[in-house]
Amino acid sequence: MSLKDMPKLKIGNLVAKIPIIQGGMGVGISLSGLASAVANAGGIGVIATAGIGMLEPNFAKNFTEANKRALRKEIRKAKKITKGIIGVNIMVALTDFYEMLKVSVEEGVDLVLLGAGLPLRNLKVLLPDKLKEINTKVVPIISSSRAAKIIFQYWQKNYNHVPDAVVVEGPLAGGHLGFKKEQINNPDFTLDKILPQVISEIKPFEQHFSKSIPVIAAGGIYTGEDIYKFMQLGVQGVQMATRFVATHECDASIKFKETYIKCKNEDLTIIDSPVGLPGRAIRNKFLEEVSIGVRKPFKCPWKCLMTCNFKKAPYCIALALTNAQQGKLKDGFAFAGANAHRVDKIISVKELIATLLEEYKKASNNLF
Repeated sequence: MSLKDMPKLKIGNLVAKIPIIQGGMGVGISLSGLASAVANAGGIGVIATAGIGMLEPNFAKNFTEANKRALRKEIRKAKKITKGIIGVNIMVALTDFYEMLKVSVEEGVDLVLLGAGLPLRNLKVLLPDKLKEINTKVVPIISSSRAAKIIFQYWQKNYNHVPDAVVVEGPLAGGHLGFKKEQINNPDFTLDKILPQVISEIKPFEQHFSKSIPVIAAGGIYTGEDIYKFMQLGVQGVQMATRFVATHECDASIKFKETYIKCKNEDLTIIDSPVGLPGRAIRNKFLEEVSIGVRKPFKCPWKCLMTCNFKKAPYCIALALTNAQQGKLKDGFAFAGANAHRVDKIISVKELIATLLEEYKKASNNLF
């Protein structure tokens, strides 16, 4: 199957040859290496900003400068090795959200994906005049039709403008989740249920602003068959993260990738993150110790997330995730989606995309 056999994803004047956005994974799991490989394969590659500067020397002296420097470096590296579409994932809850957003726009990234909070008045770094003028597309990541309604109504009223697309992330995603713990396994909150509600919420805004606003499904999408299934529900694309971890180009260490290959279904667990959100991760000794009350002493070099009470936190999540990225799993852990246990080998991004295309073709021809 060729790229021509799968629908393209159009976000304004951006056209991805395949309707796949690689999810942003921090700390340091998706940087320029993975993002450029996905972009070269016809998808949208995404650099994650959370804690990106922790891999820089002298990080503790000035975390904001380190984050800005690291982000600029990764964007420029990606742009040197791809002519494809590069995005940046920025958590709205980051204390240096403005700086990360400003750097992304200054460096001319194709789109910014904004999750872990609602992008409302905190977009003042770009608004009100510049939002319509900048080439960078703005794509919120949401988990409910209510969030879509709040964002779109606020933007319409205050900026006379609306987002260029939305990613709808369901409860099977990895990392921090936009759901309460009791909602994660509740059948009323599955991605299949949420998507039609969001699509319905956005339609009037498409009509009012005479523009197409693609809805992109995320969370637990693993195969080409999954992609086909969600496209039939009316989305224009999908976001996938877990599937891209076990690729040669992923920016994490080999030991991090091996945690995915070795993990079983029962190893996937929902944790209470120190930043006040539930999260899905691969259970290991570090998390087991934390769960029985063992504290992991740390000195907070920066309050990376607004929601983190670092004085009471049992461990520093940014440090734990950085350690994991570098393969120091005894001092950290890996976030992962609900399908991580299905990963069984490390392949190239090119091979992965070819597999997804083949699976999509079989699904579209009812061969499963």
